Amino acid sequence: MEKISPTYEQPEPLQGFERINRYWDKTRGIWGAKILPGEFYVTLHNELVITVLGSCISACVRDKKLGIGGMNHFMLPGTVDLNVLSGANRYGNFAMENLINEILKNGGQRENLEAKIFGGGRILVHMTDVGARNIGFVKEYLHTENITTVAQDVGDFCPRKVAYIPATGKVFMKRLKSLHNDTVVTRERNYLENLEKAPIQNDIELF
Repeated sequence: MEKISPTYEQPEPLQGFERINRYWDKTRGIWGAKILPGEFYVTLHNELVITVLGSCISACVRDKKLGIGGMNHFMLPGTVDLNVLSGANRYGNFAMENLINEILKNGGQRENLEAKIFGGGRILVHMTDVGARNIGFVKEYLHTENITTVAQDVGDFCPRKVAYIPATGKVFMKRLKSLHNDTVVTRERNYLENLEKAPIQNDIELF
């Protein structure tokens, strides 16, 4: 099989994102960053951010004039006081604050921010509807922060694969109607159980 080489040099990641898994997406001809639950990624460059969602939510946020933006991936809604520092991206309020603050820190302007939201599927059928709680949280958060949601695909019972290019605002999304294995379900169930057991830390852990 012919190997497809990158057509341009991989951009340097912003400080703090060196541990994110980055790769050359040969299908779309662009550098990409893969994020998992509890992670987020922001870029100033022509890069793609990709993840697979079940009951989790990803908010894709960017400065629509400058193209600075990124994506997060969180499991639980905002249940912790933002004045109390904890393991940041386990909760939606920290995941949203961290994503937005990183965009603003790198030149984005709050009045230019727009969002697209995805996920919240009910795939953990024997557990509480975490997906619905996540959807309600992220919609209320964006409304409170006066950030316009320009697109969304949330709810239902299916996982989603989402790829987002902040530079253009374009999203590639695929609903995974049938899974060949239970990888997403198992990962999210284990992640949720670990979060509920994990103690609150004394400092913010970005990754």
